[in-house]
Amino acid sequence: MIGFPCNQFGAQEPGEAAEIADFCSTTYDVSFPMMAKIEVNGPAAHPLYAFLKREAKGLLGSEAVKWNFTKFLVGRDGAPVRRFAPTDAPETLKPAIEAVL
Repeated sequence: MIGFPCNQFGAQEPGEAAEIADFCSTTYDVSFPMMAKIEVNGPAAHPLYAFLKREAKGLLGSEAVKWNFTKFLVGRDGAPVRRFAPTDAPETLKPAIEAVL
């Protein structure tokens, strides 16, 4: 699990990377690595997210990330396996993760 903060969703992450990481760890007990803040949609989308969105499309074939906490499962070979909705609780991903291990 790796977190990529983004302020494109209701301006929920306006701070710098260290502030965001501190907030996530103290408020949500996040223990996974938090990367630098990036953009996930639009012309300035980070290349990683451009790749993930293209390879693991969302509902009705959409590429756009609709909201924070959209999750992408990536296989050992680096290929995106599946996209999960923001409302999918992390514990529900366990069977899909175990299937690719």
